[in-house]
Amino acid sequence: MNTEKDFSPLTPNIVRALNDKLYEKRKVAALEIEKLVREFVLQNNSTQIRHVIQILAAEFALSQHPHSRKGGLIGLAACSIALGKDSGLYLKELIEPVLTCFNDSDSRLRYYACEALYNIVKVARGAVLPHFNVLFDGLSKLAADPDPNVKSGSELLDRLLKDIVTESNKFDLVAFVPLLRERIYSNNQYARQFIISWILVLESVPDINLLDYLPEILDGLFQILGDSSKEIRRTCEVVLGEFLKEIKKTPSSVKFADMANILVIHCQVSDESKLTNDLIQLTAMTWMREFIQLAGRVVLPYSSGILTAVLPCLSYDDRKKSTKEAASACNQSLMKLVTPEDDDEEEVVQPGDSQLQEDSLPKVQDSLDNSLNASQDSVGFSTISFFASTNNDRPQVTMDLDGIVQVLDRHLHESSTGMMTRIAVLKWLYHLYIKTPRKMFRHTDSLFPMLLKTLSDESDEVILKDLEVLAEIASSPAGQTDAPGSCDNAESKAELQVPASAKPVQPGVGSKGTDCSPSTPSMNSYFYKFMINLLNRFSMERKLLEIRGAFIIRQLCLLLNAENIFHSMADILLKEEDLKFASTMVQTLNTILLTSAELFQLRNQLKDLHTQESCTLFCCLYRSWCHNPVATVSLCFLTQNYKHAYDLIQKFGDLEVTVDFLMEVDKLVQLIESPIFTYLRLQLLDVENNPYLIKALYGLLMLLPQSHAFQLLSHRLRCVPNPELMRAAPQTRPSGSVRPAPCHVDYGELLEHFDRVQSKHLEVRHQRAVRAEQPDRKLVL
Repeated sequence: MNTEKDFSPLTPNIVRALNDKLYEKRKVAALEIEKLVREFVLQNNSTQIRHVIQILAAEFALSQHPHSRKGGLIGLAACSIALGKDSGLYLKELIEPVLTCFNDSDSRLRYYACEALYNIVKVARGAVLPHFNVLFDGLSKLAADPDPNVKSGSELLDRLLKDIVTESNKFDLVAFVPLLRERIYSNNQYARQFIISWILVLESVPDINLLDYLPEILDGLFQILGDSSKEIRRTCEVVLGEFLKEIKKTPSSVKFADMANILVIHCQVSDESKLTNDLIQLTAMTWMREFIQLAGRVVLPYSSGILTAVLPCLSYDDRKKSTKEAASACNQSLMKLVTPEDDDEEEVVQPGDSQLQEDSLPKVQDSLDNSLNASQDSVGFSTISFFASTNNDRPQVTMDLDGIVQVLDRHLHESSTGMMTRIAVLKWLYHLYIKTPRKMFRHTDSLFPMLLKTLSDESDEVILKDLEVLAEIASSPAGQTDAPGSCDNAESKAELQVPASAKPVQPGVGSKGTDCSPSTPSMNSYFYKFMINLLNRFSMERKLLEIRGAFIIRQLCLLLNAENIFHSMADILLKEEDLKFASTMVQTLNTILLTSAELFQLRNQLKDLHTQESCTLFCCLYRSWCHNPVATVSLCFLTQNYKHAYDLIQKFGDLEVTVDFLMEVDKLVQLIESPIFTYLRLQLLDVENNPYLIKALYGLLMLLPQSHAFQLLSHRLRCVPNPELMRAAPQTRPSGSVRPAPCHVDYGELLEHFDRVQSKHLEVRHQRAVRAEQPDRKLVL
């Protein structure tokens, strides 16, 4: 430095001492400067004071010589001490050169700069708040300084500045938030620790309402929550916990929609191998749960985004039990918000509701944006409705039903969807069909194929929930033919066709016409579409029919009207071209009819055929049951048509008796010994009035080889009493036990129908045998 240059009012001795390499000499010079500035303060000579500060800054603190810079820093600190309470008038000139030295390559000089600024701030106290942003910016850099002494000095300065902010009521939060929003995305651990500690301090100050600006820093907080440092994560958890407590205290002032997009993103784990992601997801899910409970129906327009985040978590195992429980609570709370009023309101298209609004996220890192876009692309559509900023003055809340259905449909289609998630999806669909049937039926055509496919699921619980949804679709009054989503569409042409006799039952009218019980559910156009497609699925997936067929049909009989189910299936099977499948299906239905507790009422209805409705049902079943001769006989036993059963058994001699046929006869004998046919066995006592019953049983006996079933039936027939002995006994039969006269049934026509059906079966089996035995033709040279 040029010592001959004029540095007045600084004396040459002060200038030489400030440039000295020894700290003690620079300290002596600082004391001289302090005295000099005090004199100027007493003289109220602000011009000279400013001149001294300018010389110390320009000629020393910003000098190229390191010792001069050190002298300038200690000189500026001395000026501040001398100024005392008046230092606030010169803070800009005092602070700026010191902050410039924060970037010096010499760690020692950075330490002196930190020391000088500490002295300046300690004297100025609250006066430094207008310069808080530049101080915070400089401190955030020193917090990550590699030198431990510099870092220790910055911590002292940091604590001093926090004390000043805590004591003051003039902190400019509006000016500070943009800087905080920018620096919160630092990846340096020390910088993160510095940032999170400041947020914790600001949150604790009563006069500072940081909650209003939480949407701008929430994403950054979740980024910090994933830090590898346990201490930083713990501090961040405390900060988020404090914010959540405040949200619960003042929910009316919380900007739920502006923050919920961030929660939706962080509820979805992109890298499950990182343990920190589990913490992020659990915290985000906990916040989401509170948001739904606090905001209520306000969140309905954003339900699809919530479900996108929540549903996959429901299939987590015990390793993520807490996250799973939080997700379950979110799901249940959201479901409760859907009410019948959502089916009555007009559709209001809110711009921006169907996509993620960029404005609602102040800063979401590129990696999160990319992962979100990738997740949308992977599902084949980009209209999933996430949370978006909304006008709080909007008078009515509109549920995003289209977005919800898209999310639910996607999870049903994805093979990777867990069982509990699939169950939750089906519960949602059922709930929506109950609460908003008119709007839901607009989506039924698109949902219907996947709901049918779900019947092949490995889980019984999933199938039960799926059947509940399908049953609700089939019985809801909202699904009439004239409603949107009727079964007359292009897809149905490829399915089994509805026979002319299978007309949809009008609402409120069951198969019994006007005598239908009020408890009988009304069927709509989707009922027959369901029955057609269900049988078509059984036809294409014989394994499904074999393993789950009886289970599915029995559950449907509980959920819907059993008579309608059997009547419609019989009508459809009557037109079935695959005769082998028709025979198998009839055998399955017959076994269910004769053995299932769910069909008790239907069996009683068929037992006596004393009403026209029961006769109509019997004839309908009979025509389809003819696909399976043994099933037809068992139906006659059930309805007490013993003479007709005997007539049918006589025709068995003309049929092709196979091993499978004999096995079915064997099963029928076992059924005769079951509780269902107790009344039949008791009727064997009345030999004179039931001769055809005995003849029919003997006919079965003659068909059977001498097997266990043969012995069983033979022993039963030996127990039939002697007609002469029974005739000798007085007739004491009560009048009430006499069977009522059956309705008129043309049994001759039924026998002719049986012959026609069996002829078709015989012809098909003959053609199949010819094709199987026909040798390959080869050219012989």
